[in-house]
Amino acid sequence: MSMSRARVARRIAAAAAYGGGGIGLLGATAVGVLLTEARLARRVVGGAHGSPPHADGRYGSAFVHRLGRDPLLLGVLGDSTAAGQGVHRPRQTPGALLASGLAAVAERPVTLRNVALSGAQSHDLDRQVTLLLDDGPAPDVCVIMIGANDVTHGMPAARSVRLLSDAVRRLREAGSEVVVGTCPDLGTIEPVYQPLRWVAKRLSRQLAAAQTIGVLEAGGRTVSLGDLLGPEFAQNPRELFGPDNYHPSAEGYATAAMAVLPTLCAALGLWPEDEERPDVARREGILPVARAAAEAAAEGGTEVTAARGRWALLKHRKRRHLPAHTEATPHHAWLRVGRGS
Repeated sequence: MSMSRARVARRIAAAAAYGGGGIGLLGATAVGVLLTEARLARRVVGGAHGSPPHADGRYGSAFVHRLGRDPLLLGVLGDSTAAGQGVHRPRQTPGALLASGLAAVAERPVTLRNVALSGAQSHDLDRQVTLLLDDGPAPDVCVIMIGANDVTHGMPAARSVRLLSDAVRRLREAGSEVVVGTCPDLGTIEPVYQPLRWVAKRLSRQLAAAQTIGVLEAGGRTVSLGDLLGPEFAQNPRELFGPDNYHPSAEGYATAAMAVLPTLCAALGLWPEDEERPDVARREGILPVARAAAEAAAEGGTEVTAARGRWALLKHRKRRHLPAHTEATPHHAWLRVGRGS
């Protein structure tokens, strides 16, 4: 399956690079089924009410007077998942969780600017990047979470990847490191039934793999969110999904933040150097880009970074305990960063 997904991801990425389109990966009939079933599912899945909490500001106040260094700037872009739709407190949003964790690891204040928009598709990224770059210096690092709405609205995968790659390229040219949380596995949403569940799973995983190829070519890194929101969410749907049965709960966002934070730190050179070497025991290694992208799409929390030429490094980073002075987060669920313990 991963080899087949790798071939499809290569085709999508190539179409994105050369301006190709196409309705998608399963054809017009399957997409029609997806959209019809999605409309039925919306009657079961509760709608999101209200705006996400506003979490912009400075984190890591304990480090303000250390070394006299300016705060790190963290930008967050994307859709409702990046915005934190479904929780009620600013500190529960993924942006706040990542800013707090980054401050703890760097022992330096972090200023968060979140321009994500609930309901956004990848074509909104151009506006978000402009908003971020026109308001002061470019962030030191940016996190993008996007793709779910592209799938549910039938956006051609090649166009989705092209728009994301363009956004990553603009941010990299401005001097920002970029980490992309790829499209989550939409087959994990509890009220969604077959055949929508199968179609959604296949489309979202194929898009996630293609996103990885496009992002690496544009100079960014990726972390897969798909399977992360799979087994763990399937086992604990009441805990990890919010009241609308669609967006993550506070614990769900904390789970996603655990996966992204190690890569965020590595992008800024804050992770121990010995962690950068592949660990065969953790099934890490140098793989062809398309194969690495396909394997990552099937396992949440997997990082993919460019290596050399057509090769990429696939990593499963260990979890680490953060210092006790990290700002409070829901049940301290995310104090262990990465994978393992």
